[in-house]
Amino acid sequence: MFFTTTLLIDLMKDTLAMVLLLCAPVLTVATTVGVIITLIQAVTSLQESTLTFVPKVAACIGVLIFTAPWMVETLINHTTQMFSLMLEIAQHAGGRGG
Repeated sequence: MFFTTTLLIDLMKDTLAMVLLLCAPVLTVATTVGVIITLIQAVTSLQESTLTFVPKVAACIGVLIFTAPWMVETLINHTTQMFSLMLEIAQHAGGRGG
């Protein structure tokens, strides 16, 4: 396997896609909770800043606890793939004499 520009671009795309995939649950919940709290604040005319912050943090912690096993498994799989690829590239480069 040759280390080419195409391979590097594919690795970057895969890594960025994985990062977005891992961030999506937390960002989705934080955004949804923020919109709901903002609507409640607009309807009730409450303008308390902690009213938005505390539920968002609590919801994000809940999502992190719930999705942590999946996130760790995904990160481990991605890291294993990267190290395997590095090993293949090193073996190929070693076979060429450097």
